Amino acid sequence: MIRAACIATVLALPAQADEIWVTNEHDDTISVIDTDTLEVTRTIETGERPRGITFSKDHSVVYICASDSDAVQVMDPVSGEILHDLPSGEDPEQFVLAPDNRHLYIANEDDAITTVVDTETRTVVAQIDVGIEPEGMAISPDGTIAITTSETTNMAHWIDTATQELFANTLVDSRPRHAEFVKDGTELWVSSEIGGTITVFDVATQAEKAKIDFDLPNIHPDRVQPVGFEFTTGDTHAFVALGPSNHLAVVDAETYEVEDYILVGRRVWHMAFDADRARLFTTNGISGDVTVVDVASRKPIKTIKVGRFPWGAAFRPTN
Repeated sequence: MIRAACIATVLALPAQADEIWVTNEHDDTISVIDTDTLEVTRTIETGERPRGITFSKDHSVVYICASDSDAVQVMDPVSGEILHDLPSGEDPEQFVLAPDNRHLYIANEDDAITTVVDTETRTVVAQIDVGIEPEGMAISPDGTIAITTSETTNMAHWIDTATQELFANTLVDSRPRHAEFVKDGTELWVSSEIGGTITVFDVATQAEKAKIDFDLPNIHPDRVQPVGFEFTTGDTHAFVALGPSNHLAVVDAETYEVEDYILVGRRVWHMAFDADRARLFTTNGISGDVTVVDVASRKPIKTIKVGRFPWGAAFRPTN
């Protein structure tokens, strides 16, 4: 009878909600947001100036770019304990985990290199010379191509992951920040913060396919600075963070036309979707908060206070 009662108690326990993890640059912390209650449930200490954040494929560990600690930290997301650091090169800004769940490609802003780290052996397997001030990182769905964007050189650098060598360099507008492969890896999108555009490339030829511009009424063009962006289910639309304009843009990913603008917090940097991509969580650096956007209505539904200068965001399923 006791055993049966214990089983019944376990079965009666409520399911744990999924989470959005947000790095706070100026607090050296992560804020963990419950996606059901839309409240911060934990604040976890990290190394200095955390920025990029990503989970392993099974979400058993989380990787954090502690930029001013010159380290990629590996954390247990359940306990919040930092398990160990990975060698990362100086000032890691952003990174991307390869589909093999083993190799991290890291942009080192101060060194003008991309560092490739084996997360299992905790060793550097390659360092690739790229342009000045690399930041954005992306990897194709099949893992054959990695991209680094360099803010001062104004290029996307194309890396063959089999040889760890560059095979192409393509110009974009001023200060590229973020890159993503879409449409089964046939397209690459790169945002240019100061140029105020997104460049779309054909991956097979590395040729420019389209250029997306943004025009917000009553806001000076200098304040329209695209940085992070994410795609809806099926890659039908992109939500683009427009920095100090304090807006997101909604872009039709087939026509490359801007359909809508959404007011969020001050200086929106990056974002992450929840499990079914019904809600979007944006990191707003200056206002120190996260805006929750309902994707269907394209309306903000809540503002959540987090730490100082939230920057990166990542989704963690808990069930």
